[in-house]
This record gives sequence, C-alpha cells and structure tokens, in this order.
Amino acid sequence: MRIFRRYILGEVTSHALIGGVLFTFVLFMRDLGRILELAVRNSASIGDVFRIYLYTLPNVLSVTLPMAVLVGVLLGLSRLASDSEVTAMRASGVGVGAFVRIVSILAVAVWLLSLANSLWIAPHSTRALLRLEQRLAGAQAGFEVQPRVFYEDFRNYVLYVEDVRTGAGAAMWHRVFLADLTQPATPVLTTAEQAVAVNDGPDSLRLRLLNGEQHQTAPANPAQYNISTFGSMDLPIQTGAMTSQRLGRSDEPLLAASNADLLRRARARTPDGRAAAIEWQKRLSYPAACLVLMLVAVPLGLSSKRGGKSTGFVLTIVLVFLYYLFSSVGVALTRQQKVPVTLGVWGANLAFALGGIVLLRQMARGGVALQSISAVGLAVSKMVNRLIAAFGLSRDSAPGSTASVQRARRALRSRFPLILDDYVMRQFTGNFLTVLVSFILLSLVFSFFELLGDIIRNRTPLITVGAYLINLIPYMLYQLAPLCVLIAVLVTFGVLNRNSEITAMKATGTSLYRIVAPMLVMAAVVATALFAFDQTYLPIANRRQEALRSVIKGHPPQTFLRPDRKWIFAEPTGNGPSRIFYYQFFDADRDVFANLSVFEFQPETLALERRIYAASAHWDPRGHEWLLENGWQRSFQGAGATGYQTFGAAAFPEITEEPGYFKKEERLAQEMNYGELSRYIGDLRRSGFDTIRLRVQLNRKLADPLIALVMAVLGVPFALSMGRRGSLTGIAMAIAVAIVFWVVSGAFEAMGNVHTLPVMIAAWSPDLLFGFVGSYLLLRTPT
Repeated sequence: MRIFRRYILGEVTSHALIGGVLFTFVLFMRDLGRILELAVRNSASIGDVFRIYLYTLPNVLSVTLPMAVLVGVLLGLSRLASDSEVTAMRASGVGVGAFVRIVSILAVAVWLLSLANSLWIAPHSTRALLRLEQRLAGAQAGFEVQPRVFYEDFRNYVLYVEDVRTGAGAAMWHRVFLADLTQPATPVLTTAEQAVAVNDGPDSLRLRLLNGEQHQTAPANPAQYNISTFGSMDLPIQTGAMTSQRLGRSDEPLLAASNADLLRRARARTPDGRAAAIEWQKRLSYPAACLVLMLVAVPLGLSSKRGGKSTGFVLTIVLVFLYYLFSSVGVALTRQQKVPVTLGVWGANLAFALGGIVLLRQMARGGVALQSISAVGLAVSKMVNRLIAAFGLSRDSAPGSTASVQRARRALRSRFPLILDDYVMRQFTGNFLTVLVSFILLSLVFSFFELLGDIIRNRTPLITVGAYLINLIPYMLYQLAPLCVLIAVLVTFGVLNRNSEITAMKATGTSLYRIVAPMLVMAAVVATALFAFDQTYLPIANRRQEALRSVIKGHPPQTFLRPDRKWIFAEPTGNGPSRIFYYQFFDADRDVFANLSVFEFQPETLALERRIYAASAHWDPRGHEWLLENGWQRSFQGAGATGYQTFGAAAFPEITEEPGYFKKEERLAQEMNYGELSRYIGDLRRSGFDTIRLRVQLNRKLADPLIALVMAVLGVPFALSMGRRGSLTGIAMAIAVAIVFWVVSGAFEAMGNVHTLPVMIAAWSPDLLFGFVGSYLLLRTPT
C-alpha cells in the first residue's frame, strides 16, 4: 500500500504543480506590464519591483491553489484510469476510500497552506503593497512625464515639457510650460528653461524652476496683467493620491484589514459590518475549496477511463466554472442582503461537498449519474476529433490520399510534403488545436468571473454577455496561439521521442532538420495567418468587445471622439509660432468653442509671444477661418507686454487649424490594423499627444505574429532534450519557457514605453533574442 500511496501522490502532485503554475501565470499576466514598467524607470529600485511581485502573489494564490488541487486530482487520476492502472489497483484490493485517503494528503496540505495564506500572508502582503505603492506614487509621477505630451495627473496643474532626462532620484525637464488651473477660466502660466523634479513626500512633488516667467490675469479685469520673472523658483505640486476601496471610516482597505479588525467590524450591525463579515467568511471558505473540490474530483477522475486526460481537462474547466459561478452569485446575493452571510459565502462549498459525497457513493455502488458526467469529456473529445477529421487532419485518414493532392504533387514534382511530413503535421496540428481550444475555454472562464459582479449588479442580459465572450475569442486566439505552438511542438516531439519514432526516422537516413521542417512550416503558416487576422477581422472584433464590455460595466454608451480634450499642441508652420489651445468646452457637432485661449510661443525657447482669449469661437466654412467673439489679445516682448486689444468679433486667419484637428479619436492599438494605427499616430503626434506606447504597439503588430515561428524554433531543441519523459514534461517546459519569454518581452516593451529603448528595439528584441537562442540550440543538436 505504501508503494501505491507514493505512486498516486506523485502523479497527482506533479499535475497539481503544473496546473497551479499555469493558472497563476495566466492571472499574473494582467499586472506584468505595469510592474515591469517600474523596473525600467529610475523611480523604483529592483528590490521594490521584486517586492511588488512578492506582495501581489498571495492574493493570486488564494484563487489558484484550490484550482491546482482540482487539476492535480482530476488529471492525475484520469491518466491512471486511461492506462488501466486504476483497474489494476482496484483489482488488487484498493477501494475508492483508499484513493480518497491518499489524495486527501495533498488536499489537506494545500488547504493548510491556502488557509495560512488567506488569513495572514495575503492581508499582510496587501498592507505592505499599499504602503509601497504610496511611497512610490510621488516619485513615479515625476518619471511618468513624457516629452511633448500634456500631463494632467497633477492636482490643479497641466504640464507640457519639450525634453525629459531622468537621473537617480530626480528628473530634469527642459523648456517647461505649466498652467495652474485653480481658476480654470484664467489659468496662471509659468514657463521656464529648465525644471528639476524631486519627490517631496508620498503624494507631493517639488519643482525647482530655472530662468522663467509667470503670467497672471485678473479674473474680473483682463486689462490687469502681471508678468514676473525669476532665476529660480521652488513650486510644490500635489500628485494624484492613490484611491482604494475603503471599509467605512477605517484607514485600511478591506483586503488589508487584519483578522481581529474584521471580526470587530463584523459584529457591527451596519452595511460596513456586513461587508467585513463577508470578507472574513471568504478567507475561510476559499481555502476549504481544496477539500470539497477534491471530493468531486476523485470519482470523476477514476471514472474517466475512456476519455483519458482530455476528459479530465474538460471536467476541470466545467468544475472551475461551476464552483466560482456559485460562489460569486452567493457573495453577490449576500451583499444585496437577500441571503445570510454564511449561506451565501459557503453555499458553493456545501453544494460541491454534497455532490462529491453522492458521486463517491455512486462510484462505490455504481450508478447512472457518475457515468453520465464522465461521458461529457468523451463526447467533447469525439467532437474535437470530428472537427480535426473535417479539416483532413484525422490520424486514420491516409495522408495525401486525395486525388487533388496527388495531382498537385505530380504537377509540382515536389518532395514536400512526404508521408512523413503529413504524419508530423497531423500530430502537431491536432495537439495545437486541442491546446488552443482548452486555453481559450479557460480564459473565457476567467473573463466571465472577472465581470460576474458587474453582470449581477447591472442586470446585464445574458445575450449581451454571450456576445461579449464570443467577440473576445478572436483576441484570445491571437494572444494564445504562439504559446500553443510552443506546447504543441514540445508535446509532439515528446510523444515521438517516447515512442522511439524519431529514432526510427533517423534510422531511415532522415535528418533531424528534415523531421522538424513540417513543424516550422506549420508555425510559419500560423504566423502568417495571425498577421492577416490582425489586419482584417481582429480590430473589428476588438471594437465590438470593448463596446460590449462598457455595457456590462455599466458605463455610458462609448464614444471614441474626445472633444473634452482641453489642451492641444499645434506644430509651427513655416516660420510661424507654436500654439497651445486651451478651452473649457467644444461642441464637436457645431464646431463651437467656449472660453477659448490660444498661447503662441517661440518654437526654440517656448517663450510666450501672444495670448488670445475669446468667450466663444466658431468656424466659418465660407471664409475658412475661425471667428472669435468677446475677447482680447495681448502681445509680449521678452518679459514685458507690448500691446493689449479687446474685440467683440474678430477673425484670425493665421490660426490655420481646422475643426477636424480638434476632434481627436481615442482608439486602442488592438482596434486598428497596421495602416490605421500608423495614420492615427501621425495625427496624434502633430497635436502633442503621447504616442510612444502606440509606436511600440505599431512595431509589435509585425513582431508579434512571428512569435509563433520563434516558439517553434525554440521548442524543438528543448523537446529533444527531454528524452522519453512524455507530454507532461513538455507542458511544464513550455510554461517555463513562456514565462521567461513574456517577462523578457514585457520588460523590453516597458523600456520602449518610457523612452529607455528605441521603439523598434523594444518591439523586435524578444523575437530576435529568442530566435537566435533557438537557432543556436537547434544547430548544436545532433542530427
């Protein structure tokens, strides 16, 4: 019995570790870019970035640890059942109860770990993360300022800088324009040749402005105008303070509250007390999911003999979906005071515990319910096989047997694809499609539960939710396809190695490079298809899913036109001045401004030359010019004013920017193809908007599809180095390689976003780096 215990525990533990790492990686990817961007700025040390990773991990583990137990038990026992090892064990006297006792060792161990994480580690980590983010917030604000971009995240200030240079603990800005909007109708302007930004507290920044001047107008009398010059001036600026969901009047967010504090608040008969009670019960119920999911997984895993691992994976996704659906619905009903706290939070655990007991009794005595549930995976597997056969990829079909293929071969007299190539490509394509469909389903489950609270709160119709998920599938397919290529290569070569088929191929005189050629061809086809997909259908689907997401979130109907942009920069034409437009209202339909100010500067020094103000302005299409009403203009020479004029109505033909210039369309990079994004970037750059991130994304539209080919080149030598360790080792290796690749890719993208690297290097370096590594390892592999 001791041998059986070790063997079964080893099988379920290995699957649980891989499943836990995979789920944690998928959930952690959402914060990866934001955290990596801190690493490439000087505002956070490497130690701070590592601590942010460390503090974020416990809250993710609260969700993924129960899922890891479920995956480990289901897939581990399904593998034993598919190889008839469960039948042999039961024939030797190992009953269902023995399987439960053995597997419960893993479940109890993970439950204790999850309980410690939920009660102590996660709250402490959340508190530490909030303190660290608060400490970094002020310093980060100074380093987030980008050149030639209006920065509006300071309290009551708008900043425009021509050039930015960062140093240790400070940032140096050149040619600075700063507007104090305490009185929005009459902003106080400050210009300076240089400014040094230094962190002055958790939510404060101190600017030392050098060689500048300040312009101030009296709100009631614009004729009173004050200009003051300075050689040096210190100016404190408040940064946007971090906001978080608070619990009542407490100084700590809900997730960061200690257990004693939660219990104290839970005793209060108030809405805040109910929220504290819910949080306290969740800290106990989520770890208990390790035990109840194990009870359900044991009978389902033991009964999935016909479906094998595919049945186990399908049931895993279904059970994860059902558990978190019941749990989220119960918590939502509890928040609405429709059910008691204990019943709402623990309802999913109670339902799954009861279901597990019933299925265990069915397993011991035999019954229809368990057979019906275990048949779901087999039915899905058959459906996938029929789909594969429909594409001509069935393993039972003779490769290249159709008359059209034979005629094409004779016509082209080609030696590709041979029967061997067809065999390898069928293996690869079958694995690729299986993994891709599984990952998409898993991602859809995560996305659904991320929005479930909004769905219940806003009473979103299920047809809207379904439409959103359907339109989300293309984006997931584009993102997950390269990782699926890597897994398919590793699994395919792992199986071929384990079955000694690669040895047999080499024995016939076939080179290793010839064996991997069909996989590289298929990877190149995937890469080409991804690029074409991104240029045609994907932007349309992304726009639809963004609009539907806004509906689910309860946001107002989304509009991409942003007439509320109050600051726009205009490049000089010829020898003319640079202009900055500021307005409080713009009617994009009638092309009418309210409270419009125009600031004209010398392009070289950013010194103010003229200032125009109008209570209203409208576009005259016949005269092709702007007509300004009830305003004034003032000219400047050096530090003095040289002229002041008022007007009731006046035309300014020198302002050549047409109404379309002010109707900037705010769109996401994934909602445009390469040509649209390129034109969009050019339009925004002429108006002084930040385009560095969009330029990185523009280059990645070419680089990202090639990741599929890079993953194939990188996966072959890793697959060959695994020997006969099989598909499970291949999946583990794929996860490790994917984590390294996406961390490196995210780091390079973050460096491009903050001007540390040129955009082309930031976008293409991961492909080139990993492509060279894969090619080098492949060339060193014995053929």
